[in-house]
Amino acid sequence: MNNSIKQIIKREYLTRVKSKTFLLTTFLAPIGMVLLFGFLGFLLSRGSDDQKQIAIINEANIDVSDIKSKQNMTFDYSYADVNSALLAYKDEKIDGVLVLPKVQVEAKDYYMTFHSDNQLAIDESQSLQSLFRKKIRNYKITSLGIDQDQLKLIDTSVKIDPKSVLDTEKEMSSITSLVSSGIGGVVGYALFFIIIIYGSQVMRSVTEEKINRIVEVLISTVRPFDLMMGKVIGVGLVGLTQIVIWMILISVFSAIGMSIFGMSGMDTVSPDIVGSMPEAGAVVESSKDEVIKVINEIMKVNWLLILPLYLFYFLIGYFTYAALFAAIGSAVGDDIQEAQSLTMIATLPLMVAMYIGISAVTSPNSSLSVWSSILPFTAPVVMPVRLPAEPPFWQIGLSMIASVISVIVLIWLAARIYRVGILMYGKKASVKELVKWIAYK
Repeated sequence: MNNSIKQIIKREYLTRVKSKTFLLTTFLAPIGMVLLFGFLGFLLSRGSDDQKQIAIINEANIDVSDIKSKQNMTFDYSYADVNSALLAYKDEKIDGVLVLPKVQVEAKDYYMTFHSDNQLAIDESQSLQSLFRKKIRNYKITSLGIDQDQLKLIDTSVKIDPKSVLDTEKEMSSITSLVSSGIGGVVGYALFFIIIIYGSQVMRSVTEEKINRIVEVLISTVRPFDLMMGKVIGVGLVGLTQIVIWMILISVFSAIGMSIFGMSGMDTVSPDIVGSMPEAGAVVESSKDEVIKVINEIMKVNWLLILPLYLFYFLIGYFTYAALFAAIGSAVGDDIQEAQSLTMIATLPLMVAMYIGISAVTSPNSSLSVWSSILPFTAPVVMPVRLPAEPPFWQIGLSMIASVISVIVLIWLAARIYRVGILMYGKKASVKELVKWIAYK
């Protein structure tokens, strides 16, 4: 790397990282994200502060007295009939009246009636339905003379236990594919947006310098190729710096937030609810087991291999599309709006890659996913999605070789367009002229 490129990289990098916009977005965005998710988690864990007292009129004569409360609702069984409960509601002693009509054993549907001028929230309505659904079921089982213990034997949880055939040392579980898909999907989407954001910054920088005629001064001292590569690398380093800082800050702030608030979804179950639902404790324990399994699967991922590959594909994707953006920025006329409208040329392959990546989340080994992870313009998004599923090494190697070759060719082509287009003013470049610029010696 010659001294000119180094100086341009330094200029692009320092100018951007010292700007107020970079400092604000870099340091305040993680804090805002952690505070936002922490606040949402706090609200979800506490539920609604608007406590409702609901009268239950049990015309079905089923045993529901053990259901005392649910979420922000407490239940009152002291009213003898609907009329007395409605009088209490009008006197604002209660917030609603839930009537349980008689159960028709042969009926498939069962409709409870809720009397109130205020509509129940969706979660409250669903909670009431789930609470009494089991009671109605047990009542029907008893009425039909069915043995509940035998009936429980019919309910069977069917799962798939995957076993590796070729790799006998590889441990697999039913949750492995879920974790792999989740990691791949998150990383793939993140790379898509990062490449778009920082690639477009290269185009904006080229366009602004061209319109402001600053580039004429720069070209008098450096070669066009050095200027383009300096911009691409400088902006890319800014992106890497911001990503690293975000990862560190989000991890630190998340750990601090968890230690301060001590919020855990497993610890927010109300004791009254657990007491009124005998199986609640088992559900909570099962949820904890599932969380532990997910954590174990995440720890089993070969991060020493995957993280460097993620970095590689970020760089490949960034250089691929940053070169396209730089070429577009140099080829437009004096109108910056024109450059923004032409970004569709560069973003269209990336959009296609994102939609293929969505498919690869659920089908990482399909023909579409495999070939899209090898083709240069889609590989930077699709291959990171597939990496947690451990694709064959020959596919990874072929994808890396094809991506490197395409980046070299694309940078060469972009540089040929850039060297001519950067000094062209007042004229829109046609496809025919772009071909001439590439062939121009």
